Amino acid sequence: MKHIKKLFQWLDRHLLELLSGFLLVLIPLYPKWPLADVLPGYIVRLRLDDVLVLLVYIVWGIQLVRKKVNLRENPLTGPILIYLGIGLLSSLSALFVTHTVPLQRIHVAKLFLHWGRRIEYMSLAFVFFSAFRTPRQLRRLVSLLGLVVIASTIYGLGQKYLQWPVYSTMNREFAKGWRLVLTEHARVPSTFAGHYDFAAFNVLALALLSALMFYAGKGKVSKRVIIVFVAAFVSLLLTASRTSFIAYLVAVSVVIVLLSVRSGWKWGTGRWVVIMALSLAGMLSFGDLSQRYAHFFRITELKEYITYEILKKSPPDLSSAGMTGDLALVYTETDQPPIPFTPDMNGQLPPDVYENIPLAFPQSTIAGEAEASSLAGKPRTYSPAAFTFGLSSAIRFDALWPRAVEGFLANPLLGSGYSTLVKTQTTEFTEAESTDNDYLRALGETGVLGFLSFYGILGYALAMIWKNKDRIKNQFLFAVSAGIGGAIVGLLVNGAYIDIFEASKVAYPFWAMMGVLFAIFKMSEPMKEEK
Repeated sequence: MKHIKKLFQWLDRHLLELLSGFLLVLIPLYPKWPLADVLPGYIVRLRLDDVLVLLVYIVWGIQLVRKKVNLRENPLTGPILIYLGIGLLSSLSALFVTHTVPLQRIHVAKLFLHWGRRIEYMSLAFVFFSAFRTPRQLRRLVSLLGLVVIASTIYGLGQKYLQWPVYSTMNREFAKGWRLVLTEHARVPSTFAGHYDFAAFNVLALALLSALMFYAGKGKVSKRVIIVFVAAFVSLLLTASRTSFIAYLVAVSVVIVLLSVRSGWKWGTGRWVVIMALSLAGMLSFGDLSQRYAHFFRITELKEYITYEILKKSPPDLSSAGMTGDLALVYTETDQPPIPFTPDMNGQLPPDVYENIPLAFPQSTIAGEAEASSLAGKPRTYSPAAFTFGLSSAIRFDALWPRAVEGFLANPLLGSGYSTLVKTQTTEFTEAESTDNDYLRALGETGVLGFLSFYGILGYALAMIWKNKDRIKNQFLFAVSAGIGGAIVGLLVNGAYIDIFEASKVAYPFWAMMGVLFAIFKMSEPMKEEK
């Protein structure tokens, strides 16, 4: 009986740690298989991770009532509640002030679904803050993260070379749980919903792993950490994500700067040069990432796009460009002005489009027959931006970003409300939401107040890392805090091109790490550091 009592006492002390570790493994590795529709016709569905996070949060709430955890001890409580309060005001403004969300059940439900998802993601900051009290517990958590990285890398390689199954949420059909395989030019998503959030997850992991590689100063670096770091780097290259690779370089640079505060700038400079050189060499020699950068930095096409599409200058008149007489004897191709590139020129495709698949659209049958319809191929057309920067960039420049600006202008203080930026008209019910720029999305959906309150949380975390850089005496804890600082900055870079803080498989681990960060600050308070 005494042993059973001790077992329950141990479980009571470590239950949140066990549940947190379970979530850290399950959320990245479990595919996004749907359990049920939340809204008819909408891409967001109820999934196992939603249910499990809710159950864990209920357990945390019970511990809160039992006074086993203290909400007031968490410095994130106030900033998060302020952001969520502004999100609620923005939602009410969308319904009753700007009228950007119709007063219809399905539209109102979608609006508050997205507000609720923010609560769901941020809840892990409270759970993880309460779960971890000692460096030994954090070491176990970091070990679990390493296992997740190795497993996701192996599965990604299997998708790339062995046709292992892919489960994606890139569109509503795929989000139903279709079993897919990668095509020749497809980018690797591993167990994630798409390659973009797999890449961002690896940015977070690489920032933390780089800190753990370097934190010992001149001491011996663990071979296991190096292996996991290389695995995460290979995964990042498999995603061929340009923005995430830049985010990784920035994140690691921030980590080295923070560690150099203790180890010296000479120490940091040498390591920065080595890791940058190795990273660039790896990018140039492995995968499709270098080719995607070449697609984007097309200088001639870029100049023409700015001249003719942005500045609206008229193209040159080439009708009299023919060369005759003596002039023809000295003529070279460089003497003739360049011909501006047009979308239908020579039937070419944008640099990141490999097959011209026609659009499917309903076509009426012969007059007099029943009102049946069939699918007919309609040729696709591409904008000048698609030929200049590639199709993925053109979607942002031509549609997504301008609509976010329109949402911001609808109400600069509170925005046009969650899930309103993709719509072309107020009454439209869109099946998915994306702006592919988290800054514009925050401004468009929640205005200046939402923008400042959300990014203020991240700025506050970075300020606290710098403030506590001398107070955190434990070298391992200092390394983890530096790694999380690098991850925050890396994801901020990533957010310039992807809605990364709305991607659940990244948002969950991110807010979990935010909780860990402030737990480290608490561990490092006087008389609380582990000897």
